Amino acid sequence: MSYAHPREIFDEMARLTPIYAGINYARIETQGLQWPCPTPDHPGTQFLHKDRFTRGKGLFHVISFRPPAEVPDNDFPLVLSTGRTLYHYNVGHQTMCSDAIHQKQNENFVNCTRRRGAARHRRRRPRPCAHAPGRSHRPSGGWAQGPPRALWMPFHFADQPTNRLTNDAFDNVTRTGEYKCCAASVEKASLVAPSQ
Repeated sequence: MSYAHPREIFDEMARLTPIYAGINYARIETQGLQWPCPTPDHPGTQFLHKDRFTRGKGLFHVISFRPPAEVPDNDFPLVLSTGRTLYHYNVGHQTMCSDAIHQKQNENFVNCTRRRGAARHRRRRPRPCAHAPGRSHRPSGGWAQGPPRALWMPFHFADQPTNRLTNDAFDNVTRTGEYKCCAASVEKASLVAPSQ
């Protein structure tokens, strides 16, 4: 691409996207504009959904359930899923540099709906286990009202790379690895060898 200035990129976006058609660098130099702003004389939209949602009350799709590549069994009876926390972003390259954020959350953990311990992977192929403090939740505790056989871990900590625990089987619908779910078990940390 051979753009000489970001203005050219924005102009192309406005030309191709009707909700930005009335926004350009000259206008936003003197006033802020919020989309939709479909024409050069449009004042912009102060509140996008002030009186009604722009596409109605919702758009729903019926989908068929597909189980993950790994499902619980007798040896690995739990489901481990992963995600973000309030304080960190992705693998923490930026947020881990903030002392204030580090004070809020400085180590990995396992949210458990029943037991405390260390999450272990299913051994269909070599994957490590993680040593992390468990946080046991009562049924009244937020997300832990979900299935009683569930574990959850954030993936922000380089010293405890949670995503290495999960399954990278290919998902044909999302066209990505199935990193968010795997079968797991929990053991007391004293029973897990440090080399694992």
